Amino acid sequence: MSLEVGAAIPEFSLKDKDGKKITVPKDLEGNAAVLFFYPKNFTPGCTREACSFRDAFQDFTDLGVKVIGISSDSESSHQKFTNKFELPYTLLSDSKNKVRKLFGVKNKMLGLLPGRETFVFDSNGKLVYKFESLDATPHIKKSLAFLQKNQ
Repeated sequence: MSLEVGAAIPEFSLKDKDGKKITVPKDLEGNAAVLFFYPKNFTPGCTREACSFRDAFQDFTDLGVKVIGISSDSESSHQKFTNKFELPYTLLSDSKNKVRKLFGVKNKMLGLLPGRETFVFDSNGKLVYKFESLDATPHIKKSLAFLQKNQ
């Protein structure tokens, strides 16, 4: 079952591109956060989504929002992806899909493709908005518009 609006952010720990363990919600330091789950580094849709979050990163930062991307890619793949596209936010490696399951993000296309879903949490760690679409384009616009309207 997918995480529903009003739910608390689940606690989890994953490693970033440098092998540093990040623990959520502790490492959010009381900030609002956008966590986006995406299928795979270096694919066209995921690259478009990652770069769109990069291009809007300052808008999220100005609102006091941390941005975190999560996929099953390895730490080294995240490092290459981050370096190639100059991504200023954290990417976490969920290689065993434990966090994806914790959030209830389901596979798509007959179970062949990991789902793409974005979760917006307020500074108290409460889920205030979520959006699911295999189309990468609307995730950034919808989450940023929600945050700007509700700040």
